[in-house]
Amino acid sequence: MYGNDISLNIMSLGGIALGIGMLVDNSIVVLENIARHKAMGKGVLQAAQDGAGEVGMAVIASTLTTVAVFFPLVFVDGIAGQLFRDQALTVTFSLLASLVVAVTLIPMMSSISRTKKEPMPLELKDPKTGFGRGLRALRLFFFYSVPVFFTKFVKGFVFVIAWIFTQIFRFPLYVFDQVYQAIEKIYERMLSGALNNRFIVIVTAILIFAGSLSLIPKIGIELIPQLSQGEFKVEFKLPPGTPIEETDNALRSVQQAVRSNENVRSTFAVAGTGNRMDANPDEGGENWGELNVMLASDASSLTESGTMNAMRNSLSEIPGLQYKFSRPSLFTFSTPVEIEITGFDLDDLKKASDKITRKMDANSRFADVKSTMEIGSPEIQILFDRDRAASLGLQVHEVADRVVSNVRGDVATRYSWRDRKIDVLVRAREQDRSSLDEIQQLIVNPESEKPIPLSAIANVIVANGPGEIRRTSQQRVAIINANLNYGDLGEAAEEIQTIIKETTLPTGTYARIAGQNEEMSNSFRSLVFALALAIFLVYLVMASQFESLMHPFIILFTIPLALIGAVLALYITGTTISVVVFIGLILLAGIVVNNAIVLIDLINQLRERGMDKLEAIKEGGKSRLRPILMTTLTTTLGLLPLAIGIGDGAELRAPMGITVIGGLLVSTLLTLVVIPVMYSVMDRKNYTNTESEPVNA
Repeated sequence: MYGNDISLNIMSLGGIALGIGMLVDNSIVVLENIARHKAMGKGVLQAAQDGAGEVGMAVIASTLTTVAVFFPLVFVDGIAGQLFRDQALTVTFSLLASLVVAVTLIPMMSSISRTKKEPMPLELKDPKTGFGRGLRALRLFFFYSVPVFFTKFVKGFVFVIAWIFTQIFRFPLYVFDQVYQAIEKIYERMLSGALNNRFIVIVTAILIFAGSLSLIPKIGIELIPQLSQGEFKVEFKLPPGTPIEETDNALRSVQQAVRSNENVRSTFAVAGTGNRMDANPDEGGENWGELNVMLASDASSLTESGTMNAMRNSLSEIPGLQYKFSRPSLFTFSTPVEIEITGFDLDDLKKASDKITRKMDANSRFADVKSTMEIGSPEIQILFDRDRAASLGLQVHEVADRVVSNVRGDVATRYSWRDRKIDVLVRAREQDRSSLDEIQQLIVNPESEKPIPLSAIANVIVANGPGEIRRTSQQRVAIINANLNYGDLGEAAEEIQTIIKETTLPTGTYARIAGQNEEMSNSFRSLVFALALAIFLVYLVMASQFESLMHPFIILFTIPLALIGAVLALYITGTTISVVVFIGLILLAGIVVNNAIVLIDLINQLRERGMDKLEAIKEGGKSRLRPILMTTLTTTLGLLPLAIGIGDGAELRAPMGITVIGGLLVSTLLTLVVIPVMYSVMDRKNYTNTESEPVNA
């Protein structure tokens, strides 16, 4: 993290929490295999060597498959790439470190318990060459000297801690062992039955997968989960011309009503901004106000939404009051819904905006519908007669600058007072600029001997102009923003698209959905590409490990099995599909294949030793049942705090935890049955007995 300039934030810490459950997986597989070789009657040192060597390549491959799925995130555009870079790198670093520990430290620690009476292996005891003696010296140093010095310091402490935990967990461990033995017996019968009814197993798996796909349209889609930060703000606008005193009084009454809510911790209000000449009439002026509401520290997202709805009901009773709610956003989107209407004529944009806005106001799904084409405050418009100005030797832009200087003023200098700089504003006297007639009489050429009033070269009128004029790609654009009362962004986008199709827009104007929906489409396209690339990289890693194209293809069947669990978990918990869920699916592609890798790897080893294919499948499934269940359990427990949603920013982490846990649990259960069946059907390779060592597993 230090080398890549990654700070401690909610995403990097989430990556550490995500990796905790997976860090011990490699060590569990290695340690369990070493224990199995000890049970075969081998010496401690020999068991450590054979056990680690037997699963070493499988452990390396399973780790690399998990690491490989994070590489495609480099190519992800938009929010997903920005949001999950720190998390991906954090998990990658932790997994690589756990791999080093699993293939080096774990075998070394397993050899510590070797007794003095235990005979030393022949290749260590009596090397015949100089290279062998040098290798023996290295082995003696790493497997004897280092453990001795290490255990001098930690053996006593570890013994005490181990004894305490043994006493505490004696009964749970006994129960677990009894449950495991029962599961093992059930699994043996289940696997034998599945191998005898392979067609039924495959068809059932396909039907379950198809059924899970049918649930996807019912889940809902959004860009990112709504992040509750315990605060929101409300912008008010009273009728144009309202003095700031009335705005302040109205804001105070609303503020007092809000403070009476038990969920509100504090409020902060601002009444009015700018002045009548330079304020944005849509978001400023004396008739404008803003109220910031901070909720209690334990307020949930439901409490936040309930407080906002209660305020909406109260504010709707105030005549002439317009308001807009907004939450703090991680990105540049102020509201979930945003519609862009492009065109050249402001009147046409106004008509198109009004039509769509009215239909959205009539739909209960949308709240706080607001358009940038709303009529602004009354303003003085100066329409120049360019030909008349040119005949008098005047430039329109110079006249315009002079009018602005007279009415609004220019900063001529700054007055220093103590540690402050005070602007000195120079402009015409108020009695010379306070009415339409006086502005018409402004002299536009004071340096000339023959003064010319503004009315001689321009028509000065009072009219209501647009609140603001926005441009996108050098085109005038009207933007409609809205919040959602209920539902997800995908459903809202479908309804908006229907509204746009049913609305007859003026010629030359075009409407489209922008904002979060546009970003969601771009992010999902990038994430689909990243998922496909992740699966391809996982396949390449497995192909290099197995030196086969068929076995990795069989293992890849765990991915659709994981999708079944992920979809079911999202549907049951009511979690919508978002970029966070997609990241979880990409992570699943690297995790779920690990169980199948160690299973297929052992089956291949058993067949290479001369065991029949079906017998190797049964023996491999039985031997790998314990480590598969243990690694699944540790990963699930490590992800459980993320899925529960503990702490600030949990809304961003929980969907990933739910996705991975659901996919991992279901894929593990199905992998133990479906993958052996697929192996028995698709593998046609003939193995020969390459070792004289008897088959023993």
